[in-house]
Amino acid sequence: MTARSAALVVLCVLASGRGATGQGGGAWVTSPAAPTVGDTVWLEREIAVPAGWQVRAGKASPTDAVEPLADPAVLRSPGGWTIRYAVVAWRPGVQRLELPPIWRLAPDGRADSAAGGVASWSVASVIPDTLTAPGPRGPLAPLRARHLDPVPPLAALGITTVLLVAGVALRRRPPRAPAATPQVPVEREVPDARWLAAGEPKAVAARATWRLRSALARAVPEAHMALATPECLAVVERARPGAPVRELRDLLDQLDRIAFASAHGTDVTALATMARRLARDLTA
Repeated sequence: MTARSAALVVLCVLASGRGATGQGGGAWVTSPAAPTVGDTVWLEREIAVPAGWQVRAGKASPTDAVEPLADPAVLRSPGGWTIRYAVVAWRPGVQRLELPPIWRLAPDGRADSAAGGVASWSVASVIPDTLTAPGPRGPLAPLRARHLDPVPPLAALGITTVLLVAGVALRRRPPRAPAATPQVPVEREVPDARWLAAGEPKAVAARATWRLRSALARAVPEAHMALATPECLAVVERARPGAPVRELRDLLDQLDRIAFASAHGTDVTALATMARRLARDLTA
């Protein structure tokens, strides 16, 4: 029984060793061979799996000195699958990074995992070895600018100014002489008889009213055309007490009634003649 138990233990150990070999348990290979602080370091490991199996790698966790740059890449290789991690070290010396487990996926849905292991590599410092105690340095003194010759910029500025002034002077148009006002012949005034013959007594009354109001505005500037008839006569009465205000009021009222067709059978010719006479007397 003792010999049989010992034989079973030996077989279990051999089986576990073969299983580990079948899972592709190998060391991580780093590149480049001599990285420095801040360089991108590639960690590679080849996993040997049976045909049809796939491999999935987990995301590495950063440490105080090592930081992953991207998600892991799983690439096909002749012996199975190759897993690549891109990391960077911020501290010189030997660096160690514990990697997550690696999952193996079978075509029938089975899954198995293998330990990711620990990758180690040496990182060199970028500071020279001659500096025993490196420390921050102050800012450098400003560089003295070269003395430039100011003649070419000034000459270019002068030439540009001259060309601009010459261009504006050439493109500027001289003032044009105003065109002469054409002589428009003044038509003769249409007699009142023609307006009355045409059946337009309102036109005769409106012209007589305008002639009389214009004469009042010239005689008394305060009695302008914008005032109503009562307001205009009130202004004339205050400005010129001796003016025939009553006659003007009667005449303007009759002309307004004719203009608004409220007076029929009125002698428009006589009213127009009276308005012409009063306007002549006011402007005399």
